[in-house]
Amino acid sequence: MIQSPLRLAALYRFATIADPAALRDLLEQLCGHDVRGTLLVAHEGVNGTIAGPADAVARVIDGLTALPGFAETDVKYSSAGRMPFHRLKVRVKPEIVTLGLPDLEPATNAGTYVAPEDWNALISDPDTIVIDTRNDYEGDVGAFAGAVQPNTRSFRDFPEWFRTEGRALLDRRIEDGRGPPKVAMYCTGGIRCEKSTAFLKAEGVTDVFHLQGGILRYLETVPEAESLWQGECFVFDERVAVGHGLADGTHSLCRGCRMPVSPEGRTSPHYVDGVCCERCHDARTEDQRQAALERDRQVRIAERLGIAHIGAKQDRG
Repeated sequence: MIQSPLRLAALYRFATIADPAALRDLLEQLCGHDVRGTLLVAHEGVNGTIAGPADAVARVIDGLTALPGFAETDVKYSSAGRMPFHRLKVRVKPEIVTLGLPDLEPATNAGTYVAPEDWNALISDPDTIVIDTRNDYEGDVGAFAGAVQPNTRSFRDFPEWFRTEGRALLDRRIEDGRGPPKVAMYCTGGIRCEKSTAFLKAEGVTDVFHLQGGILRYLETVPEAESLWQGECFVFDERVAVGHGLADGTHSLCRGCRMPVSPEGRTSPHYVDGVCCERCHDARTEDQRQAALERDRQVRIAERLGIAHIGAKQDRG
């Protein structure tokens, strides 16, 4: 059994990879038996989150950053009292974050990085349009004050949103005589907004910025008293959501639809722990509800015994 305390590393890097399968094999070897999580490899780079003992995680990060093009891999560390993943997955994909545009070149054509300590000044500028590149349920958990919410169901929907509503938003600013706006984009860990800036530049938008390290680095770096972040930040592991200082948040995960549930949501008469929530309660048959209740009971028994249950929640994303 992997012992606590554990170190988590959320990482990504856009870099040209000639042989993704070979890198996948190397990463599996570096992770060994004591690191779990998900790593995605594509021609455009590497993305994922891993967890394990500190020395084992360091072994993986050191091995990756020693490779050509990966010295500046973005890595965000945090800790956990228990293992947030149940297995290791290292997969080769067409994209490390799916926008549906594999021919983009974020490694060479992304927007301008903005450090967390400089982010407040940028998004407070009235000439800046702030765009959240995450999905609708993530924006419901928390967002930057005044940010535009595309309310997309998946990242793949972002290009269509921009080519219609987003482009119109920028054009209205120009028609109002205010000139082309600056566009500031953000996401959880930096990867989606970085790729989004490459997309906007390919669409002809030139003054584009993205939050370096994403919301997680901002919450870790900027004091709460100075923060412009409102709410919590959804994360794709057992923590569900985090707040300032990356402290565990108050949201839980619905086992029926795998969406975040707020403390208020857990007071709904439609919320049944381990079964369903307000979003999905009417999509569950009685047989499914009973099966989910039994599954949840078995998971809780396994947790009390300190073992991983095969039906326990896997990482999302």
